[in-house]
Amino acid sequence: MELECVFFGPFRDAVGEKTVRHETDAETIGDLLVDLEASYPSLGGKLLADEDESNGLAGDTVVTKNKRNVVHDDGLETELEADDVIRLVPSVYGG
Repeated sequence: MELECVFFGPFRDAVGEKTVRHETDAETIGDLLVDLEASYPSLGGKLLADEDESNGLAGDTVVTKNKRNVVHDDGLETELEADDVIRLVPSVYGG
């Protein structure tokens, strides 16, 4: 299926574009993040956390599906449908 993936901040720098149409066989958000890290090696380790992290996302990364934060659905097990819009926002710290 094809999804629209929108990247913000350093994720955009790693991918080289703000928005990509990504063809994937992923069925869940977690599968998609594995696929994106494999497709864009500079994203490696920036989307998915080590197994000991509670929600499975690296740092304070926010992933939304159609503008809804996936942690309010089924987290990494949130199912995907064709033409979903996935937004990936890294944690941002200011001072």
